[in-house]
Amino acid sequence: MNLERFGAQQLLLDLSSGNPTLANFVAGGNAEVLQMLKDLLARRLDEGMIYLWGEAGCGKSHLLLACMEEARKSGIESIHVSCRAGVRFDLDADFVAVDDVENLDDEGQIGLFHLYNRLRERGGMLLASGNVPPAGAALRADLSTRLGWGLVYQVHALCDEEKRDAIKAHARARGFEISVEVVDYLMHHIRRDLATLVKMLDALDEYSRREKRPITIPMLKEIMRQDGKTQCV
Repeated sequence: MNLERFGAQQLLLDLSSGNPTLANFVAGGNAEVLQMLKDLLARRLDEGMIYLWGEAGCGKSHLLLACMEEARKSGIESIHVSCRAGVRFDLDADFVAVDDVENLDDEGQIGLFHLYNRLRERGGMLLASGNVPPAGAALRADLSTRLGWGLVYQVHALCDEEKRDAIKAHARARGFEISVEVVDYLMHHIRRDLATLVKMLDALDEYSRREKRPITIPMLKEIMRQDGKTQCV
């Protein structure tokens, strides 16, 4: 059994983690994007429409969910939409975060087009994401044009060294130090996006506390050998 399968099936560990926030987003090369989103929420921009694009695991969804929560805390009616076939946009909110626009079907794309126009007319805010820039997305031409009217930013995935630093910093924030060997083992045996790595680290910390043992490679191998026969309590 490899650790990726172990993590995906949540055999021994509870892989839940804290809610995404702008404060716990590891910016790496995305400092400008992060600041622009803060300016958007604070109404310091003339533009109320922002489109983020980047590869899977780069942090787009984290940013959209974090911004939705920040808007909500500020008293702005907000909603997050994870795009898929069948999603519709009969929404009445002043801040809408629309994730993975490439997954919309034709009717969903028409709905997003009209939502964009409604929000722009009344001074609302739209934060959308996709895997490619608007001009290259497989969307209706009128929708891709609208999405390209606002600010467009690429979200860059963290490099491996930035991920290692982030994991070690997250471990310190939880009150323990993690060895370089364990960090490297994690990065070579599970998906390497930071969200997955952090969730696994949180889960391993909980397990080690229950067992009253430090996180080591032998402990990880021991967990994998159990092959899901022991469930979380």
